[in-house]
Amino acid sequence: MSINWFPGHMHKARKEIAEVMPQVDIIIEMLDARIPFSSENPLVPQLRRGTPCIKVLNKADLADPALTARWVAHFDSQSGIKAIPISQQNPEQIRALLQLCNEMLPERNLDIRGARAMIMGIPNVGKSTLINTLAGRTIAKTGNEAGVTKMQQRIKLDNNVILTDTPGFLWPKLSPPTCGYRLAVTGAIKDTVFDYADIAMFAADYLLKAYPDAVMQRFGLTELPENDLALMDAIGQKRGAMRKGGIVDLEKAGSILITELRAGNLGPITLETPEMVSQEQIDAKAEEAAKAKEKAEREAERKRKAARKYR
Repeated sequence: MSINWFPGHMHKARKEIAEVMPQVDIIIEMLDARIPFSSENPLVPQLRRGTPCIKVLNKADLADPALTARWVAHFDSQSGIKAIPISQQNPEQIRALLQLCNEMLPERNLDIRGARAMIMGIPNVGKSTLINTLAGRTIAKTGNEAGVTKMQQRIKLDNNVILTDTPGFLWPKLSPPTCGYRLAVTGAIKDTVFDYADIAMFAADYLLKAYPDAVMQRFGLTELPENDLALMDAIGQKRGAMRKGGIVDLEKAGSILITELRAGNLGPITLETPEMVSQEQIDAKAEEAAKAKEKAEREAERKRKAARKYR
């Protein structure tokens, strides 16, 4: 199944960001440290062009620290980009962003005019909470769901930084398809767009391969389930997510797994690596090329049949 979510206000947000971008000195792009690639909007490079960018890997306390370090190195190797991991439990990490904004504009006289920053990111990645911490007061509305911020606003911060807040937005087609699943698993997509059983099976398959010990410990298992369905059955039986006849309710078991994962109850977990997503991109491009070729062949055959018919 393909997961996509691009409501009207996201299309509007993208247009408004493009209009304001020429006035922006530096971009702060919020990423989810558990899914740095999947939460990185591919439209941002088109919008920012050469504007310096700070990639903020938020929720680093929920992510695997070893993999976070690899993702930071991956982003730092790109021109005009600086990556930093933060936890919203550590306000000092967040406040350091203001100084970093100024440091990334060494040729500007910031005493004459302060840095004009824009914060961007996918829904539910923590932008509003970060803004409130930087401002030292409640300015942006927060909520543990996707799509809370609906319009731009400008905020004057310390260090003479003017920050433009923008609504969280995704992109029309989530590719590779696994990106959509990881976004759903971490809560960036409204729960009404998917069913828990589907994304939980995806998460279960990955967790069994990447974090088997964490899975066994959290759910009190003595043996590692052999596959995703077996893990879901084990969770259902352990947590009482059962239907009549002793059958596991996969929807309830899936909800349990996703809720535990989002809350960090399985420990620090990252759902993707640079090497993994690189291969996924290659595979996705090959699949798209194959589909395009097949479509072209069908169209050519249709035209040949039409030509023969009207001779």
